[in-house]
Amino acid sequence: MSEKIPLSKIIEPEEKSWLKIIFCWRSSVIPAIIPRVIFCGLFGLLISLIHYYYTDVGLPVLSSVVPSIVLGLLLVFRTNTAYERFWEGRKLWGSLVNSIRNLARMIWVSVTENSPKDREEKSKTLRLLVVFAITTKLHLRGQPINSEIRDLIPECWYERLQEVHNPPLQVALLIGEYLQQEFERNCINSYQLTAMLKLLDTMVDVLGGCERILKTPIPVAYSIHLKQLLLIYCLTLPFQLVTELAWWTPPIVSVISFTVFGIEQIGIEIENPFGLDANDLPLESICQTIQINIEELIDFIPRLRERKIF
Repeated sequence: MSEKIPLSKIIEPEEKSWLKIIFCWRSSVIPAIIPRVIFCGLFGLLISLIHYYYTDVGLPVLSSVVPSIVLGLLLVFRTNTAYERFWEGRKLWGSLVNSIRNLARMIWVSVTENSPKDREEKSKTLRLLVVFAITTKLHLRGQPINSEIRDLIPECWYERLQEVHNPPLQVALLIGEYLQQEFERNCINSYQLTAMLKLLDTMVDVLGGCERILKTPIPVAYSIHLKQLLLIYCLTLPFQLVTELAWWTPPIVSVISFTVFGIEQIGIEIENPFGLDANDLPLESICQTIQINIEELIDFIPRLRERKIF
């Protein structure tokens, strides 16, 4: 049996002050965009030098009004689309957690135990629910089956999951086989079987929904066009500001570039919510929470009910 992880170590509210959040580096997009920001700032400095020492290269400020509005609308659409994908992924995983809890409760309470082996089979099946969540996480990240599930299932099942293309679907089949077997042994009735299979269907639907998000990225043409517009906007910005701002042009261009490049990078980071970036969904914590719930169910339900079946 795998080692239990205290819930207090998984759910830790991050109480950060306003200033700490401002200077937070690890979860920000600054490392990704800082080279572009520096490049735009240096280009603004070059334009300032040319304007001051050689010739007037300034453009009317009003010439950027329409491009700014269009670029702003594109950035808003890009960010909203990415956040919709992020939020849909979170709702799917929330549905998965609830379905696993409900199915585990129904299996543990409803399946009749006639021998000591029945208790072992139930516990094994409940841990398969944890394995479903972990293999779903690994499947969405394109990672192979690893030692996370080795202690939760028999060795033969572990080897089998390493060979299949879609491990969570294989786990769902194992759970379905167990339910059908218990129905044929008259340990559950048809109504209970139907309810349990419906929850199992919901788990598989969540898997399909996550795969849909993963395999339907933002169209490449849209991303390319937006990047091109951002670069053109940031490179023409110094020409519009140099007449009025002179030597203040480089820092102002850097700030504006930091803003627009940062918004675009946020959209890039959250459009795939199942990855390993700091801003992706905390799938490790969600899977650990599911495992804690299942182990507590296995440990405490028999004590609460004080069942005398042998």
